[in-house]
Amino acid sequence: MLKLKPKFDLHRDVVSDILRKEASVCRVKEYSGAVDTRILNIERDGGILYSWKGATGTTRIGKFDSNTKQNKPLYTFDKQVCVSSCSLNKEETLLAVSLAQNTRGKERLKPSNTREISSFNFPRYFLQIISHILCVLVSKCLTLLIEIHPINNTKVLKAVDCRVKVQFLHAETDRRSVLESHLLLLTEDGYVDLYHVLLTKQEGYRVVMANPERLLKTAERVVEDFCWLQWDGHTQRVYYLTHSATHTQDKFLMRCVQFYPNHNCETMLEFPLEFPANLFRTVNFVNLGFDHYHEKTPEQEPLSMKVFTNIIGSMCVCYSQHLKAKQEVSYTVLLVHKDCSKTFRVSLGSDQKATHLHPLFIPIGYHILVYLQDHFLHCINTRQQEMLCHSLFLSGLEMDLGLQCQSADVTVLHSEEQSSGSLLDLASGRVHDADLSPAFLLKILRVPSRCPSSKTDPQRMAALHCLLVYMGNDPNLELKIIEWLCDNVNAFDSFDQIQEFILASLYRISYEKSLSLDKVLPYSSVLDKKDIPACLLEVPGMLCTTELHIEPVFKGKARSQQGFWSELQWNTERTKYLDADPNPRYRTSHIQANWDKLRAERRASSHMNHIEENTKKVLSMVDTWCLDKKLVPLFQEEDHQHRALIGLTVDKLREHLNRHLPRLGKKKIDSLVVNYVAKLLELIRHMLESAWLKFKLGPRVLCLTQQGSPGEWSVFHFMFRILEAMRGLCLPLPPGYHTLLAVFAVRCLPQPTFLQYIDHGFLQLTETFVSRLMTDLDNSDANERLKFSILKRLPESMEQRIYHMWDHPVSSAWISRDYVRTQLEKLNKSKGFAFSGRDKPGFRPEFLPLTYLAKILSDIEEQAPNPFEEQENVDARFVEETALKQTLILLGFEEK
Repeated sequence: MLKLKPKFDLHRDVVSDILRKEASVCRVKEYSGAVDTRILNIERDGGILYSWKGATGTTRIGKFDSNTKQNKPLYTFDKQVCVSSCSLNKEETLLAVSLAQNTRGKERLKPSNTREISSFNFPRYFLQIISHILCVLVSKCLTLLIEIHPINNTKVLKAVDCRVKVQFLHAETDRRSVLESHLLLLTEDGYVDLYHVLLTKQEGYRVVMANPERLLKTAERVVEDFCWLQWDGHTQRVYYLTHSATHTQDKFLMRCVQFYPNHNCETMLEFPLEFPANLFRTVNFVNLGFDHYHEKTPEQEPLSMKVFTNIIGSMCVCYSQHLKAKQEVSYTVLLVHKDCSKTFRVSLGSDQKATHLHPLFIPIGYHILVYLQDHFLHCINTRQQEMLCHSLFLSGLEMDLGLQCQSADVTVLHSEEQSSGSLLDLASGRVHDADLSPAFLLKILRVPSRCPSSKTDPQRMAALHCLLVYMGNDPNLELKIIEWLCDNVNAFDSFDQIQEFILASLYRISYEKSLSLDKVLPYSSVLDKKDIPACLLEVPGMLCTTELHIEPVFKGKARSQQGFWSELQWNTERTKYLDADPNPRYRTSHIQANWDKLRAERRASSHMNHIEENTKKVLSMVDTWCLDKKLVPLFQEEDHQHRALIGLTVDKLREHLNRHLPRLGKKKIDSLVVNYVAKLLELIRHMLESAWLKFKLGPRVLCLTQQGSPGEWSVFHFMFRILEAMRGLCLPLPPGYHTLLAVFAVRCLPQPTFLQYIDHGFLQLTETFVSRLMTDLDNSDANERLKFSILKRLPESMEQRIYHMWDHPVSSAWISRDYVRTQLEKLNKSKGFAFSGRDKPGFRPEFLPLTYLAKILSDIEEQAPNPFEEQENVDARFVEETALKQTLILLGFEEK
C-alpha cells in the first residue's frame, strides 16, 4: 500500500562518521567499540539532532544537515548525561538541552525545593558549578541554554521535578544577521513559556547572550493548563488541549497558537472536544523530539491524537481512545474544514485481540491512513467524505504497509507544504518518505470480476478516485487506467467506471485552486443516484457515525492574512452556508431540461448567440493546446447539436459557481469553467487516442468499404460506452465524435442492427458521415438498400444537401420534385397564378408522382448523351432545369 523511499539512515549517515571521530579521539586506526547513538529532534529545516556516548565517558550532540548530507558536532558534555530534549536555534549559535536524571534501578533523591536555581545571588561562574551539581542531584529535569558559537557560557533555565521540552522558533526572515532567538519551554506541569534571548557579537565573531542575568525575567507565558500538546515546526504553531472553563468537566477545548515572524503569537482557533474527565493522567507531548528516558506504559496513553493540516485550508484532528474491549478499536477523524467528524468502530473478531492500543495515523495528500498492524488499514478520504465508498478499507493480508518494524515504533513526520509524509523508525534510526503505491491501487482495480461485487466495487471506487485525483498528474499512470477501462468496458453493478473516470479527472483540475470547490463541483456519479447500492454505504465489520457542526471559533485575524488560516476560515464558513443549501453541488443531470428546451428552439435568438460565444471560447482553448499525434479525427467538423450543449454546459456551471462562490470573482470563475469544459473534451480525445494506440488502429479504419477487425470492434464498444456515460451525465462530446462512431458502426455492425441503433437514437447521423457514405460506397444492391434506408431517416434540414451527392435516379427524382415544387410555389405567390389545368378531365393533383418523374428522366437519359458521365456527383442544375421544363409543358404553359 505504501511506497517507501529511504531519506535518512542513522547508521549510514551518522554512525560511520562518528566511528571515524572516535578513532581519532582514541588515536586508533579503527574504533571497534559501541556508540549509543540516538535521535533527539528534527528541526524545521530538516536537520536531525542526535547524541552519542563517546569512548572517553562523554556525551556529544551533533547535527546532520539534510541538504548537504554533512555532520556537524555541536557540543560535548564531559560526562555521560541523559539528553531528553534538545533544540538548536536557526543561526546555530545557541543549544537548548533538557537533561533527565536516569533512575533506572536506583532510588532517586527527592528534591526539597524545585524552585529555579538561578535565583541565588552568586557570581556567574560560581553559579554554573553550583547549579550543575545541585540540580543533577535533586531534580528530575535540568534545562540548559548553551552558547556554542563559540562555546562560551551555559545558562540554567529550569531545574524542576517534571519533564521539560525545549524548542526554538524558526521564523522565516530576510535579515542576514539575527541577534535574537526565541525559545519555547514546555513543562509537564502544563504551561508553556517563551524566552526572548538577545544576542551580541564580541570580537567580530563571538555570538553570546547579551544579558543572561535578566533572561528569566523576560519569560512570557503563552499557554497555561494543557493536558495534551503538539508542536508543528513547519508552520510554527502549537496545538493544545485544555479543560473548558465554560463547560462541564468532561469537556475539553482544542486551541491553536500561531507564532509569527515578528515573534508575536496569537490564539487563532478553538473548538470543543468530548473526552472522559479522567482520560489524561499525564501530559502528552507530540512532535517535540524523542525522550529515550521516559518510558510510556499503556495506562499512561489512553489517548493517541495528532493534528494534520494542508496549505490550501484543511485541518484534520485524528485520535483514538483505548477501549477496555480489546476485540474492538475506535478512532475519530475530525474534519475541521468540513465542519464534521467521523467515528469508526472496527470489530477485530472474537478470536482476535489488538496487540497495539492505538492505530497509526499517516497523512498522505488529502488521505489519512489509519493503520493497526496485523488487523486493518483504512485510507480515509478527507475531502469526499459523504460516502464510505470513496475511502478504502482493507483488512487481512492485503493491508500490509511493508514496514519492517512494529507500528508502535514508527513516528509520523508531517509538513503542511508537502503532500506525502515521512515515517521515522526510531529503533533503527531510519526515515522514509511515504506515499501511496500506484501499483497496489492498480492491483485493486484489476481484481477479477468473478469476485463478489459487494466486496470489490467499493474498493475499486476508492482506488480509482485515489489514482485519478491524488496521483492523476502522472500521464503514464493515466494511460494504465484508460487501458483498464478498455479491458473492462461493461459497467460494474454499483457504479459506472467511465463516469467516475471523467468526473474525478475533471475534479482534479479544479480542487487545487480552492478547497471550497469540493462542495460545489461534481466528483462522482453515485451522488446522483436515487437508489445507491448498499455495498457503497456500509463496510462489513465496521460502524461509522457522523457528527455535524463541530463549531470551530476563529479568534485570530485570519481574514486580514493570506495563506492557511484565511483559507481554513473561508472553507468552514462556506461549508456551513452550503450545508444549509439543499443543492450546493452542481448536478450535471439538472441541465437536461434546459437542453431539451434548447433543442426545441428553431430560430436564432440572443440566448443562442450567447451559447455559441461560450462554445467558441471552449473550442478556441482546445485549439491552442498541443495535440501531439492527432490520431483520432475529432474537432474537424461542425456539430451544431453538441456545440450548443458545450455552450449550455459552460453557462449553467458558471451560473452555479457565481451563485455559491462569489468570492472567487467572475473573471476567475469564467476561466475555471471554460477550462473545465475544454478539459472534458480533451479528456475524451485522450481516451480515444489511448485506445487507438492500444489496438494499433491505422487510417484504414475510416474506410467504409471494409469490415471491421476485432480491434476496431473493441474501440467501437469503448466509444459506445463513453457515449452512454456522457448521455447519463448530460455532458457534451467533442465535435466529430458521432461521425467517428457511425463509421465504426458501419464497419462492425450488421446492416439491420446498424439501422436499429439509428432508430433508437443510439447513433446520430451527421452530414459528414452520410456524405461519405453516399460517395464512398458503390451502387451494389446491398449498398443501395443501405443508402435508401439512410435517406429515409435523414432530417429535412439535411436532405437537400445529401441528395445532390448520390448519382442515382432516385436522388435525381427527389431533386426534380423538390425544385419544381419550390419554383411553382414562388410563381404562385408572386403572380397569384392559378392552374387552369386542374379543371381538365383526368387531371390528378399528384401530377408529379415519383414513378412519372423517374420515367421522364429515364427517357431523357436514353435520348441524350449523359453530360456528367464521368462526374462523381449528380449534375443537379441540369436535372432541375429539365424537370421544370417538362412540368411546364405537361401543364400547358409551354410548347415542346
